[in-house]
Amino acid sequence: MSAVSANVSNVAAAPQPAARSQRAGSIHRGAEHTRDLELHCDVVVVGSGAGGAVVATELALAGQRVIVLEEGPHLTAAEHGALRPSESIRHVWRDAAMTIAWPLGDTPPINVTAGRVVGGSSTLTGGVCFRVPEHVHEVWLGERGLPADLGSKAMEPCYEAVEQAMHVETVPVSARSRGAALFAEGMERTGHALHPMQRNTHDCKGEGRCNFGCPHGAKKSVDQSYLPRAVAAGAEIYADSLVERILFDGDRAIGVEGWVLDNPRAKKRLRLRVKARRVVVACGGMHSPMLLARSGVGKASGHLGKHMTLHPGFRMIASFDEPIFGWRGAMQPAFSDDFHAERITLTGLFIPQGVIAATMPGAGKRHVERARNLRHLAMFGGMIHDDGGGRVWRGPGREPVLTYRMAREDRAAIPVIIRRMAETFFAAGARECFLPVLGLEPVDADGLRKLDLTKIPAKQLECSSQHPLGSCRMSATKESGVVDPEGRVWGTRELYVVDGSIVPTSLGVNPQIGIMAMATRIVWRMRERALV
Repeated sequence: MSAVSANVSNVAAAPQPAARSQRAGSIHRGAEHTRDLELHCDVVVVGSGAGGAVVATELALAGQRVIVLEEGPHLTAAEHGALRPSESIRHVWRDAAMTIAWPLGDTPPINVTAGRVVGGSSTLTGGVCFRVPEHVHEVWLGERGLPADLGSKAMEPCYEAVEQAMHVETVPVSARSRGAALFAEGMERTGHALHPMQRNTHDCKGEGRCNFGCPHGAKKSVDQSYLPRAVAAGAEIYADSLVERILFDGDRAIGVEGWVLDNPRAKKRLRLRVKARRVVVACGGMHSPMLLARSGVGKASGHLGKHMTLHPGFRMIASFDEPIFGWRGAMQPAFSDDFHAERITLTGLFIPQGVIAATMPGAGKRHVERARNLRHLAMFGGMIHDDGGGRVWRGPGREPVLTYRMAREDRAAIPVIIRRMAETFFAAGARECFLPVLGLEPVDADGLRKLDLTKIPAKQLECSSQHPLGSCRMSATKESGVVDPEGRVWGTRELYVVDGSIVPTSLGVNPQIGIMAMATRIVWRMRERALV
């Protein structure tokens, strides 16, 4: 029996939490507090997204006193679902979705988005649920030298636990929008196939706005699937709480300090200090390395803040003669891994009409005419399994500065992914396609054939990312990474990092389930380790 399987057995046989943890906890907003906060707990978790929510829930269920600190506000699912997309961007998305990974060399600028809210980026995903591909697990065990219990078979119980908690289900073909159905037709005509997507949803109504808050609460992100269980087991969640530094006694982490914020202005209002017997950092790929650096740890290997992967993504919009109503259906219902050998994954995609209209090319009357054509538009997306050329730097303000140098083979994949998506839509009967090239007018099939995509400068490419990973990567030795295979920061005691920043390599697929499965593996071991 593997170590992870043994932990599953321990879970099944675990005693009920102590009476103390059966008292329900609370979610606190910053405005509730009138004086500086001095708190005490067994474990403080900094960040409430995919990694932090798993850790907080499992430890609270095990009877430990857990405090979760989240910089962003707390919105219920109903409150978030009632916001317009523009309001969601202002109040829930970090830096109003304006973070850029600045290009180095022959690289496009990349818009990197993340959540700043109770539930973290999990609240902003399309609900896509991929396990880490087996070949990626093999790289971890082979090239990276990580232990066997990080293999795909050994991790099976972790995946199963997360998928059950998140209500992961297969999107039926009937839930595909007309645009996704047309893309599937194009794939078939070009000798390829789409496969049904798995998503963490329940009773999805197919309104196509998962990234901006589901109006029906159908997406079971961690704010709905994990954190309520943590609170029911006694965890205390403090929204509007900015952590600036980890506290130490020698090499042992003993708590954190920072500020209670006055959101939505994010002004520092009251001092915050939490004393804890164990500290878990779960701030994500952009902010976890920043917090470690400000606290003077994690730098010894020279890898802190480096090796960030992004899965550079590109969208394709196609216009058809027939009305499509692309927003009617699951936002991300299908995918294709047929082009895995070319470093490409294609995934279904649609975004709210207002967001699409704002990004249509042209100005004035021409722009208005194209915006009126929204009902005829279909969309699909794709991303590249990149090699990790990103870096996180300390910026002049609260947000980090990101830079990214695209590997040569990744840069070569961009024309391929753009052409494949456009050709697929044309095979399905599209009249014209809007390529992700700034300043380029839409092209028809003949125009695409004549266009040399390899000649388009990188700075003209429209590129985005929702998956910053690897900036505090897990490693087999203290010389090759930031955290050990148990998630502990090398050279420290009682300090863990459990989020996307520890992922050892690029995944090539949406990372939510992979991050949560890794967090499950770590926390199952953590809860068996005595608190001192």
